[in-house]
Amino acid sequence: MRRRAMPEAERGVIDRRTRQARLGVIISLVVLFCLVGLGGWQLRASESVGWAPILVRMLPLILFLPSVLTRRPRGHLWLAFVSVLYVAQGITIANLPDRFWWGVLECLAAAALGISSLAYARWRRRQCAA
Repeated sequence: MRRRAMPEAERGVIDRRTRQARLGVIISLVVLFCLVGLGGWQLRASESVGWAPILVRMLPLILFLPSVLTRRPRGHLWLAFVSVLYVAQGITIANLPDRFWWGVLECLAAAALGISSLAYARWRRRQCAA
């Protein structure tokens, strides 16, 4: 089966969408990383626990940094699946007293990360196939 030649205009659209999705991944990953880190830091300061809350919450994001930095579509797909856990965590935090907006922000950042990483994986695969 032969691949059809992709018109130059369509290639430009795919390149633009890939760049936009990558920018969304990077921004939402940084925001989620900061929210999770600050939330763990607050928990550590208020309840005098060790570094475990910060490390446990940040470890999945740290493990996906090589995939994000090397622009691997498969790693972005897995990152989208992991971001669902952070959405659930944000919903749980939003149900705590005095932590509603913190949980909502974490939930929104995780949802943005999931959507943008799925979009990046889709457009990057199309870009590589062309």
